[in-house]
Amino acid sequence: MADRPSSVLFCCDYNAVRSPMAEALMKDRFGREIYVQSAGVHHDQEIDGFAIAVCAEIGLELSRHRSRSFEEMAEWGDDLGAFDLIVALSPASLRHAQEFTRTRAVEVLYWPIMDPTGLSEVREEKLGHYRAARDQIAARIDETFG
Repeated sequence: MADRPSSVLFCCDYNAVRSPMAEALMKDRFGREIYVQSAGVHHDQEIDGFAIAVCAEIGLELSRHRSRSFEEMAEWGDDLGAFDLIVALSPASLRHAQEFTRTRAVEVLYWPIMDPTGLSEVREEKLGHYRAARDQIAARIDETFG
């Protein structure tokens, strides 16, 4: 992306795994240069412990993240139409973002990032799936924003 956006909203299903990781990675790379938030279609889950663990491995703090939905953000006064870019990380969040932006001039990107939840019962395998999702997001951030 030649011209970086000044604000980005990452979204996924529950704002508990993929979008919080994306938010943390983006903030780590761009600090205050780009305003970054994340949201979910739903908000009935808290931040996932495995997401916290794999981000801690690379020095990112996620334990204080509070999951929130698009609706909650709007209720709290966030102007979702003020974001330059919404990056959807799941099919449900893509549909939600497209519906939301139907009447707003906000660009939407879709990065189909694998949902690592429920892919394994073995702790080390499970962590491997979460690391893969984290690294996939990091690569897309680097490709897209430089």
